[in-house]
Amino acid sequence: MSEQATGPFWKARQSDVDAIVAARHGDPFAVLGLHESAEGRCIRAFVPHAEFLDVIGVDGEVAVRLERRHEAGFFEGALPAEARVAEHYPLRATNRSASWDLLDPYSFPAFLGSTDDHLLLEGTHRRLFERLGAQLVEHCGVDGVNFAVWAPNARRVSVVGDFNAWDGRRHQMRRRVDSGIWEIFAPGIGEGAVYKYEIVAADGRLLPLKADPMGFGSEMRPSTASVVTRTDAFRWSDEEWMAQRPGDDRRRPVSIYEVHLGSWAKADWGRFLTWDELADKLVPYAVEMGFTHLELLPISEHPFDGSWGYQPIGLYAPTRRFGEPEGFARFVDRAHRAGVGIILDWVPAHFPTDEHGLREFDGGALYEHADPRRGFHPDWNTAIYDFGRREVVSMLCANAVFWLERYHIDGLRVDAVASMLYLDYSRKDGEWLPNEDGGRDNREAVAFLRRANELVYGEGSGAITIAEESTAWPGVSAPVYAGGLGFGFKWNMGWMHDTLDFISREPVHRRWHHDQLTFGLLYAFAENFVLPISHDEVVHGKGSMIGKMPGDHWQKFANLRAYYGFMWGHPGKKLLFMGQEFGQWAEWNHDKSLDWHLTDHPEHRGLQELVRDLNRAYRELPALHARDCEQEGFRWVVVEDRSQSVYAFCRFGEWGDAPVVVASNFTPVPRDHYRIGFPRAGRWREAINTNAACYGGSNLGNGGEIRAYEGESHGLPAHADILVPPLATVIFEWVGD
Repeated sequence: MSEQATGPFWKARQSDVDAIVAARHGDPFAVLGLHESAEGRCIRAFVPHAEFLDVIGVDGEVAVRLERRHEAGFFEGALPAEARVAEHYPLRATNRSASWDLLDPYSFPAFLGSTDDHLLLEGTHRRLFERLGAQLVEHCGVDGVNFAVWAPNARRVSVVGDFNAWDGRRHQMRRRVDSGIWEIFAPGIGEGAVYKYEIVAADGRLLPLKADPMGFGSEMRPSTASVVTRTDAFRWSDEEWMAQRPGDDRRRPVSIYEVHLGSWAKADWGRFLTWDELADKLVPYAVEMGFTHLELLPISEHPFDGSWGYQPIGLYAPTRRFGEPEGFARFVDRAHRAGVGIILDWVPAHFPTDEHGLREFDGGALYEHADPRRGFHPDWNTAIYDFGRREVVSMLCANAVFWLERYHIDGLRVDAVASMLYLDYSRKDGEWLPNEDGGRDNREAVAFLRRANELVYGEGSGAITIAEESTAWPGVSAPVYAGGLGFGFKWNMGWMHDTLDFISREPVHRRWHHDQLTFGLLYAFAENFVLPISHDEVVHGKGSMIGKMPGDHWQKFANLRAYYGFMWGHPGKKLLFMGQEFGQWAEWNHDKSLDWHLTDHPEHRGLQELVRDLNRAYRELPALHARDCEQEGFRWVVVEDRSQSVYAFCRFGEWGDAPVVVASNFTPVPRDHYRIGFPRAGRWREAINTNAACYGGSNLGNGGEIRAYEGESHGLPAHADILVPPLATVIFEWVGD
């Protein structure tokens, strides 16, 4: 009890009764439940709609009928001295039309321990997902759900759901004073229960119902409640994949197929494919096309389809659009068994301001920075996490570990890193708050990114991280111990912008922009780069990849084939957004399926087959991937032939690997008897010719093979006169003397 009662010892003060009934009591566990004193034992309970409430003894008989103190459902009474009741006693409620049994949630002690409070406050809890949220547990020998949520500024928190008629009076939670965590064990509740948190702010305001920040499942939009979900019981069959998964993929082929699951393909009547249907269709397609990884645009639960997932509400919940969370686990498992890795687009940079989400979660700034100069993003009208708050950082870092551990994810591509690193990102003078030294770097965000990367790589999971970072911030993919941010890879946005600008120009003008294809090699090994042709390049009026190409119909496809050949030959891991592998004409539309019917046409099918064969060559020829991130893996051969827009370079693998020579001609004029240097004399197989007839080209080439002869050219010990077809890239592999 919160105050000394008057009258019999079991009688609660009227103020306590009124506070419980109004769901405004600061410590409901001090009033409700079983209480012992020198005067005896008493039980108090709140059960709306009950007219009578009996406490059932261990013998199954009524031990005592409680007195109805308040018509809303507040009951209390003394236990006879001889009454034998269990520590977690059942209650039997009756009214004129029904009778029902229940276990009193206020008869159970706290589930969490003091260690959880300390680790949260320190910001060092690596697995908060094992403690907060809706945990399906056995507590004191009883099955149920322990609900726990961090809301340190709240006056009252209740869990409400379909199990208590969304009545905030029935499961008023216990506050853990040190950490600001609220918790309650709800006996008898199982998987699938729908719930939210009802929060009263410090100033007494009843806030809009909030979804669980650590909810593991969610309702299908437009509904927004969390769903009690078990994520630790899936029976995986990907042991072989997980055992061989490396933590450092720099010397392995990494060719990523970026996919928006909602529009890759549609089912009948335009509905989304389910996780199992995606496993049946998308995974085999990725295997057939030779991609090593699928990168999924954000699949964390998000309320608005048009955000493409980049405004997530449920960081811990796979979106319900494609089915239940267990279906997502099956999808990942199927991908792994087929030899395909899964990378998730992860969004810790910002969150939407929907009222059921994190915004002013307990009545004020909690997850977001309180100052809008740091806590609000003008580009996306979103809130920005307070990276200086340990508890927030702990929640975000735990989320990274969650996806790797619970769903066996192979990598996280971190969205909008530049917006996190710079305090003045997209802000005018006076609209941003400098750091303590007056600078523009967000040191708190830097510390968060370093810690998240250390966790991912330190867990020994074999997973990787990739930064979408569009500036020249140094050491993005350098280890933390060397002063870097600790990412495994970084998107090469400069390469993407320069090369797309070049290839979109008419060939006659390309001589004046020759350096756009060579400039990237000045910094190509400063980071571990991924070459990204992502969704961002085919939206908002930018057109599709085939639509960017100049010339007539034939030249458009020839240009794109030559560009892909150059890209796959160039140092750096590869990423291609869905639809661009077969020449989707239309700009990407998240509401529509890709135009798969185009692959019935030979030029589209030919482009698709080229991407498949480029992936095959990239995977099979170590020289094309083993030293993607090392200067020793690259050497220019022809770099200054501006007048003819010809480029040639060598790729090298490790010692003993056959070298590769790549030559590209970005004009519609064939370059016959074109002499270039080769690193070895002997036979060189034409592994790829993007002008081959099978890809839709004119079939000009080198007959499948050339011979290089001793004799220096371009600083190399051998030479050959080759044919570089018009608007084409050829890749030669040394096959011996």
